[in-house]
Amino acid sequence: MASGGANGEFSFSSSTTAAANRAGSGRNGLPKIQTQDSAKKAEDLCYDDSATPVKAQTLDELHSLQKKRSTPSTPITAPAAAGNQSEEERQRQQLQSISASLASLTRETGPKVVKGDPARRSTAPKVGHVEHYAPSISVTDSSLKFTHVLYNLSPAELYEQAIKYEKGSFITSTGALATLSGAKTGRSPRDKRVVRDDTTEGDLWWGKGSPNIEMDEHTFMVNRERAVDYLNSLDKVFVNDQFLNWDPEHRIKVRIVSARAYHSLFMHNMCIRATPEELENFGTPDFTIYNAGQFPCNRYTHYMTSSTSIDLNLGRREMVILGTQYAGEMKKGLFGVMHYLMPLRGILSLHSGCNMGKDGDVALFFGLSGTGKTTLSTDHNRYLIGDDEHCWSDNGVSNIEGGCYAKCIDLSAEKEPDIFNAIKFGTVLENVVFDEHTRQVDYSDKSVTENTRAAYPIEYIPNAKLPCVGPHPKNVILLACDAFGVLPPVSRLNLAQTMYHFISGYTALVAGTEDGIKEPQATFSACFGAAFIMMHPTRYAAMLAEKMQKHGATGWLVNTGWSGGSYGSGSRIKLSYTRKIINAIHSGELLEANYTKTEIFGLEIPSSIEGVPSEILQPANTWSDKKAYNETLLKLGGLFKKNFEVFANHKIGKDGKLTEQILAAGPVF
Repeated sequence: MASGGANGEFSFSSSTTAAANRAGSGRNGLPKIQTQDSAKKAEDLCYDDSATPVKAQTLDELHSLQKKRSTPSTPITAPAAAGNQSEEERQRQQLQSISASLASLTRETGPKVVKGDPARRSTAPKVGHVEHYAPSISVTDSSLKFTHVLYNLSPAELYEQAIKYEKGSFITSTGALATLSGAKTGRSPRDKRVVRDDTTEGDLWWGKGSPNIEMDEHTFMVNRERAVDYLNSLDKVFVNDQFLNWDPEHRIKVRIVSARAYHSLFMHNMCIRATPEELENFGTPDFTIYNAGQFPCNRYTHYMTSSTSIDLNLGRREMVILGTQYAGEMKKGLFGVMHYLMPLRGILSLHSGCNMGKDGDVALFFGLSGTGKTTLSTDHNRYLIGDDEHCWSDNGVSNIEGGCYAKCIDLSAEKEPDIFNAIKFGTVLENVVFDEHTRQVDYSDKSVTENTRAAYPIEYIPNAKLPCVGPHPKNVILLACDAFGVLPPVSRLNLAQTMYHFISGYTALVAGTEDGIKEPQATFSACFGAAFIMMHPTRYAAMLAEKMQKHGATGWLVNTGWSGGSYGSGSRIKLSYTRKIINAIHSGELLEANYTKTEIFGLEIPSSIEGVPSEILQPANTWSDKKAYNETLLKLGGLFKKNFEVFANHKIGKDGKLTEQILAAGPVF
């Protein structure tokens, strides 16, 4: 038998009989193992299991021990006025604020709101309830129930909610949450309405060419009541309190009330996430979204044309969504709000990408779909400030959002490594198709829609600049994929030309082959985002020119489309050439180049760029059929002129001289 040892070394008893007499036999008649220390302290008794028993009497108690309360990442300091405010009082005020947001204006009272998942509640919780004044109608069923508020849940908690309660939610092989947006897989611009009232009558762009379709205050309130009633009828709602605009001086507090974990996680990623300290003092939001997208609007309501309605009331600072679950409506709805609020503060809101060099030089990238905006603004040698929405204030540029909303169709690690690698835990994948066993996503599959998307926090991009702010831009780059093949690969623009091409927002798309059409089709979108602007395009253009002039920025028009002929006869300009052009803009090389001016458009073309064949810089030199080139050039010039007719009569300033300068910067026949 093993001999005994000092300092607690283990030993077998010298005889099994002695052991049995002292402590009884072990299992199967074997002697028990004991340490000499424990034998002395416990009178030779040794327990088979030395682990400390759990501090729980039930499985529920055990599960509650599994999750510890989060420790704030920043110290929470209450404001001076509320220095003695208890945690209970702060929670009560927060629930009152949420109840007020969900108040029905006809019942004049907010619902009884409580925090937490109703599935985990066993007793009646403390209630946050607001009565603005005595209700004027009788008690209803919905006023008797609790509305559970799932407030600013973490991605992990939202995953659990989505997978448990929302059909079509799955975890992919890379850890992303795959979801379905229902019948609508894209925005519904024809169903978007804006309240036309004394607040917006003079400020907003109405009429021909405008994306703003009007509705009256009464109809908005009908839809708001419908959305609020639907949300209050649910057992639980998701509430996100977050921010827009990384510039702390001009940020906006937003509250999103929604019925789906998918929507809550989407906005968690897309808006700027508040720290615990900021949530302590969040207070009343500046803008609120009521997303009741699972519930349709009443098609018999005035101004409604379908069961879908996205309604914006800038006076009330509210947005209502009915009849569509597509999450992009929330993102772009808030972008429209920023297009209204920021210019009123003298801040330019922009639909653009933005990056910054290591020396602090900032570039803005404008471009419609297919122009290469995402590809060219994503540069491993430069910091990404943002990929889509920005503000330009007296402080410099700032990203409006806290995340990226990237297209996923035909995505691959080779084409877009940063986006591909960002699709991991926390990312929302919309409407993608995946293998039912491995959960590996097939990004080429269009079975649900071609508009598959990924929404992820901007910090998932390795070279993202945090916080997402930068100094004043040095270069403003307007991208066009010219399938007509007559615009130069790059041209320098003066201020009037920059305004003209910014207002035009041109690119050319190639029609599908289904109907046999192969002619390029010109596409114009004012300010490179006509669907989202609220004011007249010339107002944004004038602000852009003013800021460019004040801070010494240079405008550039870059063609990423065809050369040597139109689509079908010419060839696409190589991406490697376009990257060299962009690098020459960043480095300042093109500021020192020699320039010649083209006919019709009057664009200044550099004579040479390092690494780019000089012959392609002049479009006329690349066409073998000069007559066809001239005819195509005149055709495109005519399309520009026709598109600009809707803006020609809008005067900027008291004398309208700026309008004349902009018109003169367009094609001249």
